[in-house]
Amino acid sequence: MKRIFLVEDDYEIAKNLTRLLGAEGFAVTHAGSQGEAEGLLERNRFDLALVDISLPDGNGYAVCTEIRQTQEIPVIFLTASGDEASVVTGLAMGADDYVTKPFRPRELVARIKAALRRQDRAPAVFETGGLSVDTGSGTVTKEGREVFLSALEYRLLLVFVGSPKSVITRDRLLGELWDAAGEYVNDNTLSVYIKRLREKIEDDPANPRIILTVRGMGYRLGNSGKD
Repeated sequence: MKRIFLVEDDYEIAKNLTRLLGAEGFAVTHAGSQGEAEGLLERNRFDLALVDISLPDGNGYAVCTEIRQTQEIPVIFLTASGDEASVVTGLAMGADDYVTKPFRPRELVARIKAALRRQDRAPAVFETGGLSVDTGSGTVTKEGREVFLSALEYRLLLVFVGSPKSVITRDRLLGELWDAAGEYVNDNTLSVYIKRLREKIEDDPANPRIILTVRGMGYRLGNSGKD
């Protein structure tokens, strides 16, 4: 049974999340403050953390830093703000994903399961075609230079990194991605995000070598990927 560490100061939200995740087969340990979270991290091991950014005695960024220093697990931020700057700050500190409140239960569960799948499959540092993705620090570099991706572009890249030898269908991508506003990504906007990601990571976006199109099926990583 996967163990979820929930750091949330709203006890009504925490109670509902514990019930939801328990029904999905997860074991949930709850902390209501930064101090309580730090104490639990010293005594327990977890498989994934859900961390609220706003806490009464600090913030979720500090909790994320503590997690990164002690445990190699995915971190998903829970935030009441749709501010892209807050999201990017969290991802830059090593968070794997974020969910904006009020969130939809099915979306949250899907994000958790996707993060756990990536954790099981992906190495800490993935390299392909001169591109390096460090999932521990949340950084992406191309030929040694950092590549700055939006929150959704980074999440999209992680889907490919998590399945380096698989053809990934558009339906699967649509099932795992939501945009920064929390709305479902449709087929047209998915094409736009694929194009934007290629423009940032490919030597020649018109002739991609990292994210390849498999006609009639979807996409896959180029053969230079290592796992």
